[in-house]
Amino acid sequence: MDGGILERDPQLARLAAAVREAIDGAGSVALVFGEAGIGKSSLVNALRAALSPQARVLVGQCDDLATRRPLGPFRDLAGSVGPDLARAVAEGGDRHRVYEALRAELADGARPAVLVVEDVHWADEASLDALRFLVRRVDRLPAVLVLTYRDDELDREHPLRDLLGQVSRAARVHRVPLPRLSRAAVRELSAPSGLDPAQVYAVTSGNPFYVAEVVAAGGTGEVPPTVVDAVLARLRGIDAATRDTLEQLAVVPSAVERALVDALLPAGVAQLAAAERHGFLVVSPERVAFRHEIIRRAIADSLPAAHRIQLDRNVLAVLVGLPGADASRIVHHAARAGDLDAVARYGPDAARDAACTGAHREAAAQLRLVLRQRQRFGPAELAGLLERFAVESYTIADSQAAVRAEREAVALRRSLGDRRALGADLRWLSRIHWWAGDADAAQEAAREAIDVLEQAGDERLLALALSNTAQLRMLSDRYAEAIGYGERAITLARRTDDAAILAHALNNVGTARWRGGDPLGRPQVEESLAVALKAGEAEHACRAYANIIWTLLENLQFTEADRFLAPALEFADRTEQLGFLCYLQVERALRQFAAGAWDDAERYAGFGDVGAFPPARCPALTVLARVRIRRGTAGADELLAQAGRIAARTRELQRTAPVAAARAEATWLRGDHPAVLAAVEPLYEQARRLAAAPYRAELGHWLAKAGRPVPDDGSGHPYALQAAGRWGEAAATWEAAGCPYEHAAALAQSPDPADKLTALAALDALGAVPLARIVRAELLELGVSRIPRGPHAATRGNPAGLTGRQLQVVRLLMEGLTNMEIAGRLVLSVRTVDNHVRAALEKLGARSRREVAARVADLGMPPGGEK
Repeated sequence: MDGGILERDPQLARLAAAVREAIDGAGSVALVFGEAGIGKSSLVNALRAALSPQARVLVGQCDDLATRRPLGPFRDLAGSVGPDLARAVAEGGDRHRVYEALRAELADGARPAVLVVEDVHWADEASLDALRFLVRRVDRLPAVLVLTYRDDELDREHPLRDLLGQVSRAARVHRVPLPRLSRAAVRELSAPSGLDPAQVYAVTSGNPFYVAEVVAAGGTGEVPPTVVDAVLARLRGIDAATRDTLEQLAVVPSAVERALVDALLPAGVAQLAAAERHGFLVVSPERVAFRHEIIRRAIADSLPAAHRIQLDRNVLAVLVGLPGADASRIVHHAARAGDLDAVARYGPDAARDAACTGAHREAAAQLRLVLRQRQRFGPAELAGLLERFAVESYTIADSQAAVRAEREAVALRRSLGDRRALGADLRWLSRIHWWAGDADAAQEAAREAIDVLEQAGDERLLALALSNTAQLRMLSDRYAEAIGYGERAITLARRTDDAAILAHALNNVGTARWRGGDPLGRPQVEESLAVALKAGEAEHACRAYANIIWTLLENLQFTEADRFLAPALEFADRTEQLGFLCYLQVERALRQFAAGAWDDAERYAGFGDVGAFPPARCPALTVLARVRIRRGTAGADELLAQAGRIAARTRELQRTAPVAAARAEATWLRGDHPAVLAAVEPLYEQARRLAAAPYRAELGHWLAKAGRPVPDDGSGHPYALQAAGRWGEAAATWEAAGCPYEHAAALAQSPDPADKLTALAALDALGAVPLARIVRAELLELGVSRIPRGPHAATRGNPAGLTGRQLQVVRLLMEGLTNMEIAGRLVLSVRTVDNHVRAALEKLGARSRREVAARVADLGMPPGGEK
C-alpha cells in the first residue's frame, strides 16, 4: 500500500505546469525533496498520469553503492532513449559525447521530455557533472529536469550542495518540497486496517512510507516503533523461499537487471511473484527493484554477518562471469564478501572506468580500497597505483591524501632507481603541495624534479618541470626567476613539439613579464592562449584566460578585462572546465566589486563550486568580506579570518595582500589606526622588495591613511597618488577607470566641503554607510550646516527594500522594456535580469510586470526609482 500520493495535488499541479511550459519551449529544473520515505517516487509515478501523452517520462535511479556506479542513472535509461545516448553512456569514456547525446535526446521538440533523476543525493561525480551540464542548458530545451533527493541527508560538504547552488541560478526553477501527511490523511490511510490512527501518527509523524508500512504490517495496538520493525514483521508473514529471495536481492544496492536476477535465482523472475504480491518488489521485464529503498536496507541490515557475506559472494560469482558487468559493482561485492583478491584484481579497472567518465571521487574511493591490499603488488605496480590515487585525490581537493600518496610513490621510485619516473613524480608532488598550500614543500620538490630530470635525459618531462618551477616563481612575484626557468621550458617544448607544455610555459613567462611591467609580456600570454586553443588544450586555455583577466584587473584595465571575460566564461562552461569556471566567476566578482555593483559581486563570489576549488576560495572570501566592510554589515571579520588562513599558507602576495588591505580598510573605518599598521606593514615591505606595484600602492595607501607616510613610488597608480596627497589626480584616475567607491574615497580627502559633499552623495548612492558616516562627521567639523541625511531619506524613498540594481530594473520595467532590452541597457545577461525581475516583483508584492507601476505608487516611491 502506498499513501505517498495523498495531499500532493499542489505539487503535481506545479510539475504538470512546468511540463506544459516545456512543451512551449521554456524548459526548467524541478527539485523534489524531503526526508526519506516522504513520497518522492510516488509523486513521480503519479506525474505520468497527469501529463499529456505528448510528453515522455524518462527515469534514472542513483544507487547507494559503497562506490557509486559512474553515470548510473543514465545507464538506467537504456531501452527508453535513442541509440546515440545509450551507446555514449554504455561506453562512458568520452564524457563530452555523453553530454551532447543527452542534450540531443532532450532537444526533440516533437517529443518533449521529463527527465527524472531519483535519489540524486547518491549520484556519482560523473552523473553530477552531466547534471551540471544540463542545468545550464535546460531552459533552452523542451524538457523538465526533475531531481529528487533527501534534504535531511545533505551536510555542508555533500557533493550535491554545489549542484543545488548552480540550480538556484537557473532561469526557471521549481522547488517542490514534500511535507509530511496531516493527521486527517493518516486517519484515511489507517481506516481500512482498523489501526488507531492517533497511534499510527505518533509512530510515523506522518511520513507516507512509514504510514504505509505500518498499516501494511497490520496489528492492533502493537505498531512497530520503526519502519525496520514494520518490514521485518511483514517478512515473517511470507514463506521461507520468498524471504530467501528478498534477502539475496537486498544485498544488491540498486535495481537488479534481468540477467543478474536470472543467474541468482534458480526459477528466475517467476520466483518473485509472491514478493511482488506482498508489495516488496516492483518487477519489469528489464529489472527488479524494491518498492522502497528503506525496505531493502531494512532487510539487508537485519542479516547476520556470515549470511550476508555468503549472499555477497553469490552476487560476486555471477558478476565476474557476466559479460559487460561494471567493475565498480564487482569491487563493491568483493569488498563486502571479503574477497581481497577480487578487490585487488578489479579495483584498478573500476578506478580507471570512473576516472574516464569524470567520476574522480569514485576513482579515488576504488583506489583507496585497492591500496589496502598493497602487499599484493610489486614496488613498480604499487608506485603506479599510488600515483593514480594521488592525482585523483588532488583532483577532488583531498590534499592530505594526495600528498601522502605522492610522497610514498616518490619513495618507491627512489628505491627502484627509475630517475625518469622519479622526476615525473616529484613534479606532481610539487604541484600537489602547492594545491595544499605548502609553498616551501612545493618549491623543494620542484627543485629536485629539475635536478633529477636533467640527469634522466627526458626533455619533455624536464620542460614540464621547468615550467612548473616558472609557475611557482611567477605566483610568488619572483618574475626574473620565473622568466629564466620558463624560457628554458619554452625551448625544450618547441624542440619536443609539445603544445600543452609550450602553452603552459608561454603563460608563465608572459604573465611574469607583464606583471613585472614589461609590455611584451601580454603578447606572450595571448600566444599561450592561441597555442592552447589550437591544440585543444582546454585547461591551458582557461589558465591563459584567467591570467590575462587577472592582470588586466590589477592594472585597472576593466574595459579590456570585459572583452575577455565573456568568451572565457563561455569557453570554460562549454568545455566543462569547472574549476576554471569558478575562478573566472571570482574574477567577474572582482570586476563587479570595482564597478560598485556589490550585489553582483557577492553573487559571483558565491558561485556554487567556488568553495570546492581552493585557488578561488581565498579571493572569493576576500570579495565577500570587502562588500560587507564597505556596506557596514556583519560577518566581514569571520570571512577575512578564513581567507587569511588560506593566504598565509600560500606565501603568495596575490592572496595575502588583498586580505591585508581588506583588514586595513575595516580597521581604518573603525578608527583603529594601530591595527591598520599591524595588518599592512610587513606585507608592504614584501611588496616593495618584489616590485609588485598594485599591491605596493594599495598597502602604502593604507599606511598613509593610518599616519605612516610612504615614499612616492612613481607608478602613477591612483592609490600611490592618494598616499602622496595628490587626491585630485587620484580621483580623476579612479573615475576614468570606472571605480565609483574609490573615486568618492579619494574625493573625500579634499579639504573643500563641496568635494566632500559630492563624495558623500556617491557613497550614499552605493550604500557605503561606514565611509559616509566619516565624511558626514568631517563636514560637521568644517561647519557645514546643511548635510544630506542620506541613508534614512533613501530608505523612506525605497520602502520595498529594493537593491540599487533592482531599482534600476524597476525603472526600466516601468518604461515598458522587455527583459532582453533591459539586459542590453544594463550590460547584463538575460538570466541575471530574469532573477532581478523576480526578486523585485516579490519585494513589491506585484503579481505581474503590469502591476509594478501601481505598487510603486502605492508604496509612495519616487516614479524615477531614486535611492
